[in-house]
Amino acid sequence: MRFRLEKPLDDSSLNYLAAAHAIYGIHRLKLSPAMDELFVEYDATRLRPAEVENALASAGVPIGAPPA
Repeated sequence: MRFRLEKPLDDSSLNYLAAAHAIYGIHRLKLSPAMDELFVEYDATRLRPAEVENALASAGVPIGAPPA
């Protein structure tokens, strides 16, 4: 999945990414070169897209809606 970042990442946001990486079922998080999007690889047998979005938001990652 791909998410747009609502704001630029700072030190605390990087900590949120580390916390999100520990969520069961999320395999990989990758920032776009422009650092304005987040790419998430996850186990679709364990998580649905809405659960991935909620988990990232709950972890404090400043995401917006997935780009169209």
